[in-house]
Amino acid sequence: MNIQWYPGHMTKTRRMMAENISLVDVVIELLDARIPMSSKNPDIDKLAANKKRIIVLNKADLADDEITQQWTDYFKKEGFCAVKVDSSTGKGINSITELSKELMREKIERLKKRGRIFVPTRAMIVGIPNVGKSTLINRLVGKSAAKTGDKPGITKAKQWIRIKKDFELLDTPGILWPKFDDQSIGMKLAFTGAINDNILDEYTLALKLTECLKIKYPQRLKERYSIEFNTDSTSDTILDMIGEKRGFKAKGAEIDKKRTAEILIDEFRGAKLGKISLEQISDFVSE
Repeated sequence: MNIQWYPGHMTKTRRMMAENISLVDVVIELLDARIPMSSKNPDIDKLAANKKRIIVLNKADLADDEITQQWTDYFKKEGFCAVKVDSSTGKGINSITELSKELMREKIERLKKRGRIFVPTRAMIVGIPNVGKSTLINRLVGKSAAKTGDKPGITKAKQWIRIKKDFELLDTPGILWPKFDDQSIGMKLAFTGAINDNILDEYTLALKLTECLKIKYPQRLKERYSIEFNTDSTSDTILDMIGEKRGFKAKGAEIDKKRTAEILIDEFRGAKLGKISLEQISDFVSE
């Protein structure tokens, strides 16, 4: 399955970000803690090359705690400020504004010495679709300042949001990049809901997800669906087992493959299979 999704508004978003980057001091990039590398837009590194950077590993409540900590340490070693956050509960949220202000401390003190009485910190928040930017912003503000939803592309335009008297945030729509050279990246983005489900073949996606989970978290599949399989079992066979256990039947005695696929994808996204990380540092960095 070849996955590419780059609707027209993303081109406009990239242009808007380039035009407004000079207005901010800090760029806050949200990554999905389950897939930190696949959710890291390479265009952001170019756009924010000369800015202070904070990496936020969001949706940490859905990812493997130990692996998320390893990624946090990795990004710190790479020279970024990095924090893990659960936007749904607000855990780790306050550290974002504190880090932003700390990054700007020298500049603020320098400007105050020159006579500037009030110097607000301005930050741009960026990330792929459905990574939780709007939920995070609403947590920071303490009210619904940004629209939220479980589908990518809710935020359509930029907006300035005052978080505190001395902290302003420029919210931007979720943005991908025009072409995935590695199709496994597109696949993992699709698993987590960053790509519009309407353009995907859900059953093929479920087969790919099953293959991934069979390798990385076989016991989770077995426990969640009360099934048994071995390393030689095909993804199609495993999905049929899940459909059989759940009693999903189509015409006659056939397994309802569509419903089975939907359930697996939904339960993975909702962490019903437990905290799962699909990417480890060792997958990308040789020791």
